[in-house]
Amino acid sequence: MEAENQVAPKDAQKKNAQKKKKKSILYGKTKKGKHVSGVINFARIFAFSLYWLFKPFRYYGNRKVKDGACLYVCNHYTLLDAAYPMYTTWEGIHYIAKKENFETPIIRNIFRGIKAICVNRDGADVRGMLDAFKCLKNDEKVAIFPEGTRNKIGADMLPFHHGASVIAIKNRVPIVPIMIYEKPRLFRMTHVLVGEPFELSEYYDCKMTGEEILEADNKIREIMLNLRRDHAEYLQNKKNKKKGKKS
Repeated sequence: MEAENQVAPKDAQKKNAQKKKKKSILYGKTKKGKHVSGVINFARIFAFSLYWLFKPFRYYGNRKVKDGACLYVCNHYTLLDAAYPMYTTWEGIHYIAKKENFETPIIRNIFRGIKAICVNRDGADVRGMLDAFKCLKNDEKVAIFPEGTRNKIGADMLPFHHGASVIAIKNRVPIVPIMIYEKPRLFRMTHVLVGEPFELSEYYDCKMTGEEILEADNKIREIMLNLRRDHAEYLQNKKNKKKGKKS
């Protein structure tokens, strides 16, 4: 009996260890040191390639993002905006998604498959923040849509929820801004603007106040809006040149 009692706890420990391993938020690592996701690679190659046929998109700017930790910050129009960061890297990306997305069975399974980070946008979500920190500290990529919901009102950008700047500053990682120029439409080319990575290093050694967090968020927001302004100017100049040639 004593021998059986000794074996049982060991079996229980093994099962608990296996459960923890299965629930790990982190991606696997290749021999070359890349953190990859089979589910995201499938989406890149098949699912979003099919999506491209109906809603094509073209990148402008810094298309290739180097391997390693970074925080993607992107504006938000549709659920499939997740496609745009995916095509800048072959590494896995952890998407920060609101809790409601994990309450619908089909979407929940997809989000779990890509190891998305669940957050409660109605308040401070310590667990979600810690998961994001854990991924970045493991040299993995995280993506956030700081508007917190899809932009359905045609505004340049909705107000930011707090979180993006804090995640980047606490982990001292570069921010990769992605700006979707206009809402994606059926059979119309979507322009996806990818800015140069930047860091909010001026805040690294600060114990940040609420005002400083807001200031840092606004810096991110302004960089993203500038991407749109610069692209609008580029398109206008291009249009003017065409007119000039015709005349």
